[in-house]
Amino acid sequence: MKKYCCILCLGVLFLSCKKGFLDRYPHTEISPQLYFNSESDLALYVNGLLDQPGTGLYASGSEQATDDYATTGNVTMKNILSGNISAQNAPNGWSWGRLRTINYFLQNYSKAQVAEDVKNHYAGLARYYRARFYLSKVKNYSDVPWYGETLNPTDSVLLYKASDPRTLIVDSILADMDFAIANVKEKAPGGTPGLWAVKAMYARMALFEGTYRKYHPELSLQNTAGKFLEIARTQAGDVMASKKFALSAAYADLFNSQDLSGNKEVLLNTVYDVNKGVSGSNNIGIGGNYEQSPSRDLVQTYLMKDGSRLTDHAGYQALQFVEEFKDRDPRIYATFMTPGFIKLPDTKPYIQELSASFTGYHQLKGYINSTDNIIVGSVDVPAIRYAEVLLIYAEAAAELGTITQDDLDNSIGLLRKRAWNSDTAPLLSMAAANANPDPVLMTKYPDVSGANKGLILEIRREKRVEFALEGQRYDDLLRWHAGREFARYAEGLYFPGLGQYDLTGDDIPDIILISKSATIPAEDAKIKNTLGVNLVYYKVGGYKEGGATIYLKNGESGGPVVTGVTPRTFIEPKYYYLPIPVLETNQNPRLKQPFGWE
Repeated sequence: MKKYCCILCLGVLFLSCKKGFLDRYPHTEISPQLYFNSESDLALYVNGLLDQPGTGLYASGSEQATDDYATTGNVTMKNILSGNISAQNAPNGWSWGRLRTINYFLQNYSKAQVAEDVKNHYAGLARYYRARFYLSKVKNYSDVPWYGETLNPTDSVLLYKASDPRTLIVDSILADMDFAIANVKEKAPGGTPGLWAVKAMYARMALFEGTYRKYHPELSLQNTAGKFLEIARTQAGDVMASKKFALSAAYADLFNSQDLSGNKEVLLNTVYDVNKGVSGSNNIGIGGNYEQSPSRDLVQTYLMKDGSRLTDHAGYQALQFVEEFKDRDPRIYATFMTPGFIKLPDTKPYIQELSASFTGYHQLKGYINSTDNIIVGSVDVPAIRYAEVLLIYAEAAAELGTITQDDLDNSIGLLRKRAWNSDTAPLLSMAAANANPDPVLMTKYPDVSGANKGLILEIRREKRVEFALEGQRYDDLLRWHAGREFARYAEGLYFPGLGQYDLTGDDIPDIILISKSATIPAEDAKIKNTLGVNLVYYKVGGYKEGGATIYLKNGESGGPVVTGVTPRTFIEPKYYYLPIPVLETNQNPRLKQPFGWE
């Protein structure tokens, strides 16, 4: 049976700050003497701070800007690359109300008349949330002001101080996380983080900072990266050594289960149940042409079933839709709507819908293939998975140069065996990977070097594939210094030219591509296939040519579907950061814009 945590909105505590800053006393709205008395008071307050991802995991705006997607959405990175973002219209990331709420709790929780370990459990959770809050600020701006307590609105010195250096902020994050792992209890109500979820998050945060420092020369902190990689390896290793977690038997089950509370892979579960008034339906946003569509680059990242690289096979660039999904890493079939997929309530295979600005690939992960709205809205979301812990351990150890083949077999090897559902799955060989680095991945990640170059590239492939379309690609591209990938337009299905094509895998054509200058006939005059079904017509041209309904790279001569051609440049290091809104810098001239922003 699912456990349901009480996630209540404490309205009086969550009022926004004046002008988005720390200039009001929360205790003018609620008295600590009246509120912070019992464990239930502490639990109610801290539960109000829950911030784990839900179904938005599969349809994240930031993710749509990555090389995993094409998007028609108004996403920040796309606007940055288009030159439409400045300090005058900066994205709304410079907000501090949540920090004020957290700090107010930490300033008053000790008043509760409960055992010390109980107090410290909730304080640990609050500091966990503060660490997450500040890491998001570091990701956006690098240097920001550190505030460890609520402020007096008359304290102009603190209110208008300069940003603190990234090193101080991150050291403070580490202090918060060290307190959290020392005090958060192992057992927690369903849907709220316990000790092991906190340790997994600590490992994720440390890996982010360690790799970010290693690969970002603008910080001049490369010599400090090892400390964070050690933390990541240690925290992930602790979770592994606990023996409390294991991979789910079936990869696909993680994304369509009505109840993940008993799944040993899920360290933190986001619970949905329509019958309890909490719906997580996401079917409108994915599974078709709605803002986002997966990229061909992602499809080509998956290995072949025998463990070989698709991109090592001659002619891979010209594989058509049906062919490119044959004999692949089985995880691809839980991520994409592949040929032969039946989309309920239909009883016949789904025919990919093509449209301008979309790739033609459709996302399955996060889509619930049911006509029952209660089922659709009641699927849990694995907010933190044990698979990520295994990948963090492998990546941190590889970056540190301490990894062994046993480490690989006990981390990525387990992921491969689960995906292939076989102990004979093709495992990742440290020696083979380093002897023959993937040239495609070397182009994508040119900063990787050293004895473990090939291995690190393959671990990055594994991370992308295992967590494809789960909201982690954006941060990975940031920390790996791979901003150039944001500037690439996603490509889609490949067609060699005009003509009839099978999209369902039965060797019977389903669609026909005609010239943009041709006329689509009336329904009763359309060509029928051997099943007696009218073909679906599309008019083809080069990008944005008049009269075309889909765009191919070489127009009527064929090529992959294209979703943009206007050159875009990722400016280093500026575009790894966001500008501080000009209103804030006008109010506080001591704030300085991050790298290159003015």
